[in-house]
Amino acid sequence: MIQGLRTVIYPVTQLNEATDWYRRVLDKAPYFEQPFYVGFEVGGFELGLIPDGVPGSTGATAYWGTPDAAAELARLEALGATVESPLADVGEGIRVATVRDPYGNLFGIIENPRFDRNKVA
Repeated sequence: MIQGLRTVIYPVTQLNEATDWYRRVLDKAPYFEQPFYVGFEVGGFELGLIPDGVPGSTGATAYWGTPDAAAELARLEALGATVESPLADVGEGIRVATVRDPYGNLFGIIENPRFDRNKVA
């Protein structure tokens, strides 16, 4: 079950520089900071940075919240989506995956226990 938008991921070429820049833009420190991912909580949503991809070319990826990423990934596949990035545990109980819808659009899902599942943002 899709619960709502949770995360938008921006690819960057210099993760440390981008982290510092977004720290100033958002006037807060990231809540999650690893060499492979930096996450900022912003008004009940997450702005994420990844050190791979090409900014502007691949664009941002929106991640939609779900209480069970494995079940949702299976449901999306059954509905005709193609797995782009298989389900991965990225730490602290957070699990993500991306699929391509039948029209070629990238669609991300995220199971993040840090977000209150009952909170309406």
